[in-house]
Formats: sequence, C-alpha cells, structure tokens
Amino acid sequence: MTSPDSDGLLAEQLLRLTRRVHRIQKRHLHTRDLGITPAQSRLLRTLAHYSTPPRMADLAERLEVVPRAVTTLVDALEGSGQVRRAPDPANRRVTRIELTDQGRATLRELHTARRSAAEEILAPLTQEQRAVFGDLLDTLIDGGPAERC
Repeated sequence: MTSPDSDGLLAEQLLRLTRRVHRIQKRHLHTRDLGITPAQSRLLRTLAHYSTPPRMADLAERLEVVPRAVTTLVDALEGSGQVRRAPDPANRRVTRIELTDQGRATLRELHTARRSAAEEILAPLTQEQRAVFGDLLDTLIDGGPAERC
C-alpha cells in the first residue's frame, strides 16, 4: 500500500514525464520542419482513424475540446494544404474534414518523429523494463473498475 506522500510523488513524476515527452516530441517535430504544432499533429492523427471523413463536431468530441478549437486547427491545416473541407453528400449543411495527400505525407513524417522521440525517451530502459512499463501504462490508461464501466 502506498502512503499519501508516495502517491503525491508518483503524481509529480507522471506530470514531469508528460512535460518531458511533450518537449521532446515538440523538438522532434521542429527538427523535421513540418510547420505543425502538437495540437495540429493530434488532429491529423485523430482524423486518420476515421474510415469516412468526420464532421467538425465529431473531431471536437473525439479530441475532447470545444468545436471552436477544432475550427481554428482545421483553418490552419487547410491553409497549409494538410486537410480540406468537403460537403457531406447526404446533407448540404454539413461539412466533412478529409486528409489531403500532403496531409497523409505529413502523417508519415509525424509518425517517424514520434517514433524517434519515443526511442529517445525510452533509451535508458532495458527491453524488460520497457515491457513492464508498457503493462503499467496500459493499466493506468484503462483506469480502475469505475472507469471501465
């Protein structure tokens, strides 16, 4: 059983790791000169998981942000040729967001940058430690029984 002090220390370590991961990923993105912010990167990655182009509201829900934030991100990505707005064939009032070929190429570069960042972050760990760490992260991501319902 952990004490409240050790739980506080674990929480602080987790926050510090999160900030480090963010910093390293941002550096790797900047090194590749993609002109993509971490938030834009996240939107592109999310967009790639849809089988059909989603609505802005779908993206906002999946990203857990307000729709206005998605509009700003899509505006910037559309301006750089990464995505395009397309009318919904079934409802002319609805706009769908789809990746362009340039957006797909950027996603491949983002994947490479994220992989390089992960390799840098995980470099101090042995393969065995990485496996244990992965299991622990899965447990934390899945949450406790109350969150799994």
